[in-house]
Amino acid sequence: MAKTKKPMSKPKAVAVKDSATLSEVKQLYKFMQDNNLGTLDYEEKGTRIMLVRMPPAQVAVPVAAGAGFGAAQNNASPAAPQYGETIKSPLMGIFFRGSSPSAPPFIKEGEKVKAGTPICLIEAMKVFNEVKAQYDCVIKKVLVDNGQPVKPGDLLFAIERV
Repeated sequence: MAKTKKPMSKPKAVAVKDSATLSEVKQLYKFMQDNNLGTLDYEEKGTRIMLVRMPPAQVAVPVAAGAGFGAAQNNASPAAPQYGETIKSPLMGIFFRGSSPSAPPFIKEGEKVKAGTPICLIEAMKVFNEVKAQYDCVIKKVLVDNGQPVKPGDLLFAIERV
């Protein structure tokens, strides 16, 4: 008598309340990680568990060499403060003045910085991107609070070239 293979039915989402089952799922997932498996299909006593690991999304964030640096826009609203030259955000993410929320800032207002000096970090998709000064300048004012979200083109620092 030949065995016939049942067609695979669409997996159903099931809430796991039994701690023994949850423990078993955790062990299976650990096995997947340890052996670098993408999919694991396990069946025992009429219970089928299928685990699928998706690879982490890899997103390239292009940052042009001069992006984020330039003069203030002329089309700013009259109520918006006008700054001479500014450093703008080259990408969307979370603005950090230092290497961590509790670390001291890379630079302070009034400080002179050399070209290539890291002046802040922008976290985008769990990747910390260093923003560096493109030229020698003095940081006149920090325009964004630590930990605040920024978009490309948002003003980060008011500066004066030296």
